[in-house]
Amino acid sequence: AEALRLIAREGARAFYEGPVMEDILDTLRAEGGLHTAEDFARTEATPVTPIRRAYRGHDLVELPPNGQGATALLLSGLLERFDIASLDPNGAERVHIEAEATRLAYSARNLFIGDPGEGALNLDGMLSDAAIDEMAAQIDPTRAGQPLPRRPEALHKDTVYITVVDGEGLCVSLIYSLFWPYGSGFASERFGIPLHNRGAGFTLQEGHVNELIGGKRPLHTLLPGFLEVPGQYAMPFGVMGGAYQATGHSHFVSNLVDYGMDVQAAIDAPRSFLDITTGKLEIESTFDESVAAKLAEMGHDVTRAAIGMGGAQAIRRDAATGLLTGGSDPRKDGLALGI
Repeated sequence: AEALRLIAREGARAFYEGPVMEDILDTLRAEGGLHTAEDFARTEATPVTPIRRAYRGHDLVELPPNGQGATALLLSGLLERFDIASLDPNGAERVHIEAEATRLAYSARNLFIGDPGEGALNLDGMLSDAAIDEMAAQIDPTRAGQPLPRRPEALHKDTVYITVVDGEGLCVSLIYSLFWPYGSGFASERFGIPLHNRGAGFTLQEGHVNELIGGKRPLHTLLPGFLEVPGQYAMPFGVMGGAYQATGHSHFVSNLVDYGMDVQAAIDAPRSFLDITTGKLEIESTFDESVAAKLAEMGHDVTRAAIGMGGAQAIRRDAATGLLTGGSDPRKDGLALGI
């Protein structure tokens, strides 16, 4: 509370240059950290141009690296190569196609996405039609593919997503996470500021775009998204759930576009996720046992999610009328509320 009062009186400088910073810095240094006051003073938010890709006439809009927004765009591009709408929305065939697209897209993410630092990261090759066609051709609609090279990835699931639309149509898509539960497990000595551990997202592979280097940001999973048809509607949305998020975006968008679900139905629908770090295909308990058996026949190592997978929030704003339609995930706390 004292820290918040300082920030209220003095603004951001109280956090990055004042007593709160000194408290955090002292705590880090006492644990062997190499941080300096200059590191805090140089911290700044970076305005970026969102990246987008069409999915059957709807634009999926994401943030560029160092986040994994390009992974969601690649996944949607792969799904667009298949007649998803002809499949049972909760059937094994659809789950299989999404799993195989996830296997390819996440492997590409691990190879090509990170904070390029002072350089420029060219995503055109990874997101080109030619590259997506080549990757989609590797998907057998009847059989699970072979695991691809992967890097270790820390597990994290404690994320908060909020979306707000005001009376004039300004849409905000906001996501935040400490990474692991309680982040690093450390809090500053005086003010009790919890410290995240997003640095776990780096790789130690020399020369990799996501290599741990001073002054860079790690590859992270956070995806504040938008879906829109310009002139018809805009929809800020997010799907929490750690590594699941990119798959969650493409699944949510497919529910809306391919199956014509409303916002809440698209959120409620059963979820699945191929974890490329373990090779296991996790499906929620709401899938029928026959679906699990069919997926196993296709060659997947199927497991049941112990609890619901991720959590989503979304607001659809109709451009002509301004009508707002909200949805909130029953898998975790949250609600859709109009004021």
